[in-house]
Amino acid sequence: MQLIFGTDGIRGRYDKELTFSLAYKVGYALGIITKNNNPILIGRDTRISGEIILEAISRGINASGKESISVGICPTPAIPYLIKKEKFSGGIMISASHNPPEYNGIKIFDSNGTKIIKEIENEIQELIETIDEENLVEKNSFTIQTNESLLNLYINSLIKTFDGENLGGMKIILDTCYGSATTCAEEVFNKLGASLRVINNEKNGLKINLNCGSTCLEPLKKAIIENNADMGFSFDGDADRVIGLDSRGNVLDGDHILFLWGRELMEQKILKNNLLISSKMANLGFENAWNNIGGILYRTEVGDKFIFEAINQKQAVLGGEQSGHILSKINNFSGDGILTAIQISKYCKKKKINLDTWLQSSFSPYPQKLTNINLNFDIKNVNNTFKNLINLTIKDYSENISENCRIYIRPSGTEPVLRVLIEAENQKEVNTLSKDITSKLRQTINKITNFQ
Repeated sequence: MQLIFGTDGIRGRYDKELTFSLAYKVGYALGIITKNNNPILIGRDTRISGEIILEAISRGINASGKESISVGICPTPAIPYLIKKEKFSGGIMISASHNPPEYNGIKIFDSNGTKIIKEIENEIQELIETIDEENLVEKNSFTIQTNESLLNLYINSLIKTFDGENLGGMKIILDTCYGSATTCAEEVFNKLGASLRVINNEKNGLKINLNCGSTCLEPLKKAIIENNADMGFSFDGDADRVIGLDSRGNVLDGDHILFLWGRELMEQKILKNNLLISSKMANLGFENAWNNIGGILYRTEVGDKFIFEAINQKQAVLGGEQSGHILSKINNFSGDGILTAIQISKYCKKKKINLDTWLQSSFSPYPQKLTNINLNFDIKNVNNTFKNLINLTIKDYSENISENCRIYIRPSGTEPVLRVLIEAENQKEVNTLSKDITSKLRQTINKITNFQ
């Protein structure tokens, strides 16, 4: 059996890589390895396939002798929060995050509300390979236990982070991208007193992430300009990440959020060792500017679980990714797009400045170009010979680039693509190098395909 776990749980197209059978086995395996008998919490985003995957997982957990409770459609960060608050034995979020509607995924959390470590993933994988599904699946009707009122506990936890302050007088636009944020983002901002407009705010699994959300900012930009708003925030499908825009449409990505938020914490002398944690995707301009004001940036592999591990190891208080996953001490380092958005808004209100002004005080990013090379095979199953061909291509180019230039190439953990990031002070150098290296890599990949 091929490896089922990627950089963020299990991910794939429904009924192809991610089937009812696999979801059932995951639920069963999780139930078997879970030590205490408290129920396992399950949430999902709005995808059409989410309901049937929920049934499969719930049936699997039940067959293992354990119980599950569904909170229904919710943001991913609601799951770790509720696990800790209500003492669930673990949790699952059914979501493919920023991916299009035909994808879905399974994110698994332990009893501490943290994503399971590699050793537990391996244990689940090994157990799945031994399961004889025919002897386990119940053919009779099955009722999923649901408690949607649990979501109110999560909503209230967000509001409590304001300690009685509010966003009165601030005109804000939200793009909830037909996903998990539709359940609560509007309510949270309204209760905090913002003057609000929300777009793409229907629970629609056929439209989730399509031409909207954190990976497509044009609808948000248009709404900000048309409504003369102060700022806007765009979430991904499960609302664990966010990208902001100021009133002129300038982008506040994860790098800028970390720089600005980190600088505030540094000035308050609560940013331990002036340390921020980010990934290898972080912009060089961000790193250089942060170093110039006395900060330290520590880079990890891509994936919020690697950010979380580094935060724990180095006892940092803030970390995140350029894509908008931000992990802060406020909620025990659970990536939460809605929490991040209200905290950025709160800083603007307290500092009595608009986001335009605050963003202008941030760093100047180096030009970057990210190219996705589509793969028609699973790169996790490529042998070392062909991995070496890719590594050799990277090495050849890395030896001939300027000091302020960076090449970062990695297989996606969530999609069948190879991501190629080129970064330099000069846009021309970025374009030339990106064209050359992607061409060479495509040739290498064709060799891989021909020999598979």
